[in-house]
Amino acid sequence: MKTALITGASVGIGAAFAKELASRKMDVVLVARSQDKLEKLAEQFQTQYNIKAHVILQDLTKPGAAKAVYDAISQAGLTIDLLINNAGFGDYGAFVERPLEKQVQMIQLNILALVELTHLFLTDMKKRRSGAIVNVASIAGYQPLPYSSVYSGTKAFVLTFTEALWAENKDSGVRILVVCPGPTESNFFVEAEFPQTFAGAGQNYATAEEVVQETLQALEKEFSTLVTGGLSNQFIVNLPRFFPRDTIVSIVEKQFKPKK
Repeated sequence: MKTALITGASVGIGAAFAKELASRKMDVVLVARSQDKLEKLAEQFQTQYNIKAHVILQDLTKPGAAKAVYDAISQAGLTIDLLINNAGFGDYGAFVERPLEKQVQMIQLNILALVELTHLFLTDMKKRRSGAIVNVASIAGYQPLPYSSVYSGTKAFVLTFTEALWAENKDSGVRILVVCPGPTESNFFVEAEFPQTFAGAGQNYATAEEVVQETLQALEKEFSTLVTGGLSNQFIVNLPRFFPRDTIVSIVEKQFKPKK
């Protein structure tokens, strides 16, 4: 592989992906909204790893943004060998009490932009019979998450969508993987406006670097799905197999219910 495109590349798992791939001598295309952060990372990677780092400033919550990214890649004459659809965000609170605009933007970013980018770049990869796509979901995609209902719904979509694509493309020369991290050290809980009791519970969280290492190993083995974080997260995602769905979601609701 020669060039990787990473969305949400300015912080967290996205930045960790970019750093690791650059260290493996891949050129990188960094996509996010933060110009200062992206340009700083690009300069760092070019100096430290002697690779090319391109910056595309794009707000993927806007309709048409994915096509704009694809067009910028085409105009630059770049070929994307690895697409990492990492950009996404969550929200906390009862659905009817949260801003509708934020929920729509979440769907636009977590689902629509991911689907568009996947379609655009997968089409090119299949023609070349080479390439790879990693879509970042979450263990939240395995069960409904009250008070983060839209977020868990978007990640459930990413999970089943990507698994289906893996099966469709097994013999195409294109590797496709969906990765489902558990709680990871990042600004996710703060930006999603979770209470401090959640945001401050990070002593057992995985690092972004750990998620990236597990993901790249699974991609090399041509897995369809990866749940990172060891046995505890495997236990969580498999609970719905053994209990009625209403029982599981009722238990989760009590755990996530806002404290008064």
